[in-house]
Amino acid sequence: MNKLLVLILITFNSVFAFSQKELRHEVYFDTDKYNLPPTEKNRLLLFISTLTDVDIETISIFGFCDDIGADTYNLKLSQQRADAIKSIFSSNEISDELITNVDGKGEILLKIVEEKNLLKIRGLNRKVEIIVTPKKPKPKPVEKKPVVKKKDTPELIKGDLKVGDKIVFENILFKTGYSTVTYGSKKTLEAIAKVLVERKDIYFTIQGHVCCTQYSRDAVDRKTKKRNLSEARAKYVYDYFAKKGVDKKRMRHLGMRRKFPLGGDPKFDRRVEILITYVGK
Repeated sequence: MNKLLVLILITFNSVFAFSQKELRHEVYFDTDKYNLPPTEKNRLLLFISTLTDVDIETISIFGFCDDIGADTYNLKLSQQRADAIKSIFSSNEISDELITNVDGKGEILLKIVEEKNLLKIRGLNRKVEIIVTPKKPKPKPVEKKPVVKKKDTPELIKGDLKVGDKIVFENILFKTGYSTVTYGSKKTLEAIAKVLVERKDIYFTIQGHVCCTQYSRDAVDRKTKKRNLSEARAKYVYDYFAKKGVDKKRMRHLGMRRKFPLGGDPKFDRRVEILITYVGK
């Protein structure tokens, strides 16, 4: 009965926290250890996977020990446990800039209703607490006259353009995790290239974007294993235009990571745009 109660309390603590403003999770360690046991590491990785769509403000990591050992030893061990968890976060696409607190708190005294087994209580003290604070929703900005031209047509490029105009290639979609476009996008890309060859008076930057990463991080290119997918997508379009005859002197390419999500279906964030940088007379 006691075992069941302890398990329920641990599980409930993680699940209940998701209904709160702060997201909380706890992991537990073996005696005198700061390396996470495999089962606890799997639980932590599952928790990290739920943060994909969370706009994180800060992450705090606090390490604790049981009451065995000297105070100085416990303080050091609790800090080592906190540092170990930070390392796991950093290795799983969570920016170090978001982790604002990594503190060892030493030993604690934990009280559990109907639990009298001292060994179990000590086991629940050997832990790290993780607190994820999401950003507060920003007020919706006042709509201004848009500079983004959202029609993916060659006629748009033929029209009047000025420096600062941005043309979103809405129908140029990329394969998830790759810098190559989908089969249905190739004809549209070819049509755009033909117009750009003729429109010799404009200079532009090709901007690549990704979806589904922590808000400003780039994604991994599955072909090269490098974390530069937005740049790779921009370079792919740059090379394609050059192959079709667009002068390289008129173009540059740039990876924008996931700094400017469009909202809505994530597939539209796997995109490229061109930003007009110069219009000749």
